[in-house]
Amino acid sequence: MPEHDWQKSDETAPVVAVEQRDGARCNLLIRPAKLITAAGEFLCVLRDVSPGGCKVRLFHPVAAPAHMTLELGNGDRYAVERVWERDGHAGFRFEAPIPVEYVLNEDGPFRKRPVRLRITRPAVIVAGRDAYPGTLLDLSQQGARVACEAALARDQRVRLEIAGVPAIVSTVRWCRSGATGLVFEQTFKLDELARVVASLQPPLPSPQDAENAAFLARYS
Repeated sequence: MPEHDWQKSDETAPVVAVEQRDGARCNLLIRPAKLITAAGEFLCVLRDVSPGGCKVRLFHPVAAPAHMTLELGNGDRYAVERVWERDGHAGFRFEAPIPVEYVLNEDGPFRKRPVRLRITRPAVIVAGRDAYPGTLLDLSQQGARVACEAALARDQRVRLEIAGVPAIVSTVRWCRSGATGLVFEQTFKLDELARVVASLQPPLPSPQDAENAAFLARYS
C-alpha cells in the first residue's frame, strides 16, 4: 500500500496543484483552513489531501487532543485525528473517507470566503472620543465581528482594541442587532493572524490543574 504525504513527517511542498485520479493524493499549493479543537479554533493551511488523510501547515504548536475538526473556507467540516506533528506541519487521518475532488474544488452550498475564527474576548470600539465596550465574536484576515450596542454609522472610521493585540484601525461595514462588522484598513498576513488567534485562546486545563484544584479544595 503506498504511503501518502499526510502519513509522512518530512516536508514535500509542491509548487503547483496536482490531482491524480487513480485515488492517490492531491497536492495543494495553499488552501487556508482552520482546526476546531477543545482549546479553540486555529488557522492552518491545507497542503495535500487523499481520501484517507491530509497534511497541513501549522504556524504554532496546537496543544489539543488528537481528535479535531478540519473546516474549509466553504464551511465544510471533516472529523480528523492527528497522526503526527513536527517542524510546523501535521498529518491527520480522516475518520471517514472523503471525496477528494469535492474538497479540491471546495464545492458546496456556501460560497468560499476568508476563514473566520470564532473567539470570545473583551473588546472596545473607539470612535473619536467615545469608547464602546463589547465582545469580540470572530476574527479574519480582513475584519472582525464585535457584539456591541453602539450605534455606529456605515463607513465610520474606528479603532478596535483587544487586550494583548495592537490597536487595529478599522471601518464600520455594518451595524445591526447589537453587533458591528468591521473591515481592517491593513489586513493581517496569514501567519500573523494565526499567531494572534493562538495568543487569544485560553489554554486547555491539564490533568495536573485538576489535581491541584482538588488538593486546594481540601483546605478551603
